[in-house]
Amino acid sequence: MQNKFFWGNSVSSMQTEGGWNEGGKSLSVYDVQKPAKDLSDWHFANDNFHNFAEDFDLMKDAGMNMYRFQISWSRVVKDGTGAWNEAGIEYYDHFIDELIKRGIEPMICLYHFDMPLYLAEKYNGFLRKETVKAFVRFGKEMVKRFSAKCKWWITFNEQNLYSQPDIAFRIAGYVKGDKTTDELYQIMHNVMTAHAQISNFIHETSDAKIGGMLAYSEVYPALCRPKDVECARQWDEFINFSLLDCFAGQGYSPAMLKLVETKHIDMKMLPEELKDIADLKNDFLSFSYYASTTVDSTNITEETVPNYFLIKGKKVNPYIDSTEWDWQIDPVGFRNVLNKMYQRYRIPVFPIENGIGVREKWDGKNIIEDDYRIKYHKEHIDAMLKAINKDGVEVLGYLGWGLIDILSSGGDMEKRYGLVYVNRGNRDLRDMKRVPKKSYFWFKKVIASGGNEM
Repeated sequence: MQNKFFWGNSVSSMQTEGGWNEGGKSLSVYDVQKPAKDLSDWHFANDNFHNFAEDFDLMKDAGMNMYRFQISWSRVVKDGTGAWNEAGIEYYDHFIDELIKRGIEPMICLYHFDMPLYLAEKYNGFLRKETVKAFVRFGKEMVKRFSAKCKWWITFNEQNLYSQPDIAFRIAGYVKGDKTTDELYQIMHNVMTAHAQISNFIHETSDAKIGGMLAYSEVYPALCRPKDVECARQWDEFINFSLLDCFAGQGYSPAMLKLVETKHIDMKMLPEELKDIADLKNDFLSFSYYASTTVDSTNITEETVPNYFLIKGKKVNPYIDSTEWDWQIDPVGFRNVLNKMYQRYRIPVFPIENGIGVREKWDGKNIIEDDYRIKYHKEHIDAMLKAINKDGVEVLGYLGWGLIDILSSGGDMEKRYGLVYVNRGNRDLRDMKRVPKKSYFWFKKVIASGGNEM
């Protein structure tokens, strides 16, 4: 394994910070969400706005040397487009210094679905160019403020989700409309434009590194039926490779541009935006990986745009196990993804989210014996090491997701990913005590051995 390898933890702001109406923070779309039955709101999270030192100490003790976190747009800019909130910026400045003091490299993410409420209501989020302009302004200012001491950046968490119609409109801050294919492609393009402009600015003004990020789930053909194979290939092309092509400096894939032309999809692309994308070249390719699935072509017609394939044809894979949330566990798929990204582009790859969510209870005394989590991480780290040592893939590190328990993306504290238990529920905050699980001590040993002892 390479000498400089990152082991660490990834989170978002709304799932960790709390302090939703403090320190001059404006409202985001999450701050006003009514929690679903038996789930949590986003007002308190893990209370990192008031106290993050204990979590940083736990990461240091485990041997982690990178923490990927998000700067909340709403915390540092009034309504996402107004005056700078210096109190919010000072919070992150102190936050970063405390990481560095512990030998933990900060990786900054600029957007993790929490659109400023003002921009959602006024412009329908990333559907409109005005939001792109506001985001680029925010991103460039954060680069100016922090790139001297933060050398690793991503713009958008899981950027290919903006190409998937069952998710894109929600995470883009879209609040009203018909959710058309034209609008889906406009959102996808606007997000890529924003990514390109900030990436190019980083390279023009600093020595920091920036990467594009996907939510990469391996999608297999449900059967060896040729049409299933074709659909799996097209899904990869439209959801993953078209964006990866942009990250690698090749622009949108010819397949996607041809479909846009033949189906008369209005992406509202401007010449200067295409130039920004043409000038783009990312330093690494990053991704989240949790599961794989399959696609069945039976209900997919020639008229179906590939972005909709899984809505029409997703099928359970009978050969692998599933979590209780129906996420299918597939470390072989993880190795496949590492290879597909690296062998095609020869740019270093970085898995910056990986983990398993499980319901867990703590009895207040005994350690949580989470052998299932150890098994999950062991199998995925082993698959990564095979990609490195047998396939020649250049991998920068391995970051787990929410390795100190956080709210899930749906606001469920009981879907726990952490190596460390946080003693709170969805409606009962309890004492928020941090309690290392069995997997914490296992992961500490893995890191100390550079992945050689598992």
